[in-house]
Amino acid sequence: MAQAMRPNTAGGLFATDGKPHPLQDTLLAVTLVLGITAFVTAMFDNLHLLSSWTGLVGILTGAYGQWISETTRERFGLILGLGASAIGFFLGMAHGGLFGGVF
Repeated sequence: MAQAMRPNTAGGLFATDGKPHPLQDTLLAVTLVLGITAFVTAMFDNLHLLSSWTGLVGILTGAYGQWISETTRERFGLILGLGASAIGFFLGMAHGGLFGGVF
């Protein structure tokens, strides 16, 4: 008996529509790395420069990634990276800010 062929969309990690999205995947990876870095370094008071700058850049790359994202999986990962970047950014700002008292 003939069966209808359906595309396997559950196998892709990032692209659920079966098309490659290299720019969106790159922005997702960069946002996640920056978010994790900002979040972890925000736990230490003396690393406020690193946490605030990586958080700010992570927020900007995540916002642009959200703007051009095409799939739900991309948006989900970007939201996780954006949240971690925002927490790292705000804690870095509370510990000393972007310039560390230079200005």
